[in-house]
Parts: sequence; structure tokens; C-alpha cells
Amino acid sequence: MELVDEVVSVPASDYTDEEQFEREKNLIFKRLPLMMAPSCELPEPGCYKAMEMAGIPVLVTRQKDGTAQAFLNSCTHRGNPVAQGSGKASRFTCGYHGWTFKNDGELLAIASPKDFGTVDKAAFCLQKFPTLERAGLIWVTLDPDSTLDIESYLCGYDSMLEHFGFDGWHLFEQRTIPGPNWKTAYDGYLDFYHLPVLHKDTFGADFFNRANYFAWGPHQRVASPSKYVQKTGSDEKLDLTEMDEKDWPIDALLQGVWTIFPHISIASFYGGGGRGAMISQLFPGKTVDESFTKQFYVMEHEPTTDAVRQGAHDQFAFLETVVAEEDYKTGKRQHEALQSGLIDKVWFGRNEGGGQVFHQWVDRLTKADDAELNRIFARQLQAAE
Repeated sequence: MELVDEVVSVPASDYTDEEQFEREKNLIFKRLPLMMAPSCELPEPGCYKAMEMAGIPVLVTRQKDGTAQAFLNSCTHRGNPVAQGSGKASRFTCGYHGWTFKNDGELLAIASPKDFGTVDKAAFCLQKFPTLERAGLIWVTLDPDSTLDIESYLCGYDSMLEHFGFDGWHLFEQRTIPGPNWKTAYDGYLDFYHLPVLHKDTFGADFFNRANYFAWGPHQRVASPSKYVQKTGSDEKLDLTEMDEKDWPIDALLQGVWTIFPHISIASFYGGGGRGAMISQLFPGKTVDESFTKQFYVMEHEPTTDAVRQGAHDQFAFLETVVAEEDYKTGKRQHEALQSGLIDKVWFGRNEGGGQVFHQWVDRLTKADDAELNRIFARQLQAAE
């Protein structure tokens, strides 16, 4: 295991201060590219989903040409959302006055146009957000005027995520669970240290508690420092030291937890006869002490038998218990203790480098203006290349 240089502290107020929380929502969630949907959630033209992120209503659509595009889910007449939920639609009609938009955002029709008056419909299209689909995932920046290049922001990490092949996977199930402060929740994604303690009754007390951290800018892969890798769909374990590196299976790369700053965790599994992954999408709540996590269980192949479907369902249900009943309940208790104001600092050890890196990036990005933000990620991409 590679240890970082020293034990570091983070002010406890970083988790509890309401003003800090608002800065994070404004300068991170409303300014940085966010992974808004796995591609398989919008599998074909006409698919859409409406959602809210950090108080901003968002509409993501799969357009006629197959590309994904995100919009402000707000009618350009009076601001009413034009879509709810998810499904398939070639057009969206506002439920307030009946203005109708194509799924590419173009204003198609104004109700009673003679009564309303003459307007340039091209000037009343839905407002577009910068959108990039890469590695089977859809990123959106919730600032229409952002000049931050999404590809630069990914720092080459997307080329690693492409090894999953998510663009051809199947969305099996999804759910939303409540959680603690968003940073408390995210800390857990970067921490193997707690696994044999907090999860002793689910994963087991002998579960590995060590991790190495591999960073692409603020994005990280967390992996156990083991020479052994288990082949997907098999109990067989391979000793990588006995193999030529060019012969290592893709399993060696994909194991572990992949985090996409500031709100995504990806963990792969093999359950019920099928290869799958849980993609966790973290949303800050309305107050500093709450968050919500949308969990997607995606599978390499759509199940074709009841046994595989049940196995995947059981795997997903097990993961809900681990996250909701163990991680997030612990996070809630932790946050309540921090809100007492009697604890000045929390600590991250030399074996918790991922958490150290995460909080360093939160601090750095909330202090950077827009120009510096562009410079930071231009340099990160150059370093990755």
C-alpha cells in the first residue's frame, strides 16, 4: 500500500457550515460538469428524463440523431417545467399555457399565436446546457455560459472508464435513498479502511481494509493493493505476478471503486450469473445535513432468465442494505455529532489518501474563479496526455 506523506485534518465546520454548503452548491455543483445519466438510461431517440440538481430543473433527451442534450427544464414563456419524470417523447408541451417544444429544444408552437402576438420562435428555444457523452455516461454543466471544456475536466479519466463498455449495457433497476451531508457520503466512497469494521456483518470482518488511490485530476480509482484478481463470473483467482502484464485480464483494471468528482461512485460486481455495476449519483440536499443518492444497477447484458434476474435483484437489494443501513446511517450519526460544535477537526490518515485528495480539490475549486478553473483543468489534461 502506498501511504501519503502525513496525517491531515479538515475543519469539522466544512461539513456543518451552511454558508460553506451554499458555496459548494454554487461553485461545484452549479459550475462543474456532472454525470447526469448513464447512456443506457436513454437507450434510443426520444428517450428523456427530467430531474433536479442543486435546485436547477434539468431535462436530458436523446435526440433524433442519437446524441444526448441537456436543457433547463423551464418553458421560455413563464418558466414552468415542460417535462416530468421519464419516458419517450418527440415533443414537450408546457402544462401552463401549452407552448410546445421539440426534444432538441426548438420551440415548435405557441398556443393561440394570434392572440399572443408575433415573436421570433428561434429566440424562445429551451436553454441548452453544455453536454458531453463519453464512455457510456452523459456529463452536463449546469451553466449555459460555461467556458470550461468538459473533456479537459475529465483529465483523461473517460478513456479509463471506456474499458467498462457502459455504452452497450442495460439499465436493470434504479432507486433513490436519503443520506447525510454530501461530503460525508462521498468520504465513504473513497474509504476501504472502514470495510471490515462497519460492514463486518455484510461483507465480513476479514474484508481487505487497505487501498491504493489512482488520480486523474480530482477523479479517483480506489483499489485493493493485491496481486490477486478474481475472474469475472468465476471463483478462480489469478496471480498477476505470474503473468505477463500484456496478458492481464480487464478484470484487474475494473475491480475497485471508481469515483467521478464531485458526486459519482462506480463499483462493479458479479451477481446472479451476470456482470453488473452500481453507479451512485449523489445530490446535495436542501440543507447541509442531507443528501440524496440515485443508485443505478446496470448490467453488461439484459437478463434473459428468471435466475439471472433474481440474482441481480438480490445483489442490488444487498447493496441497498450496505449503503442505506450501514454507510448512510453512520454518516447521519457522525454529522449530528459534528453539529454539536464541540469537535474542531476530523482526521484523514496516511492510509486515507483518497479522502485527503477529495477535500483538497473541494477547497481548491471553491476558491478558484472561472478563469483559474479553466487553467487548472487545461493543465490537468496536458499532464494526463
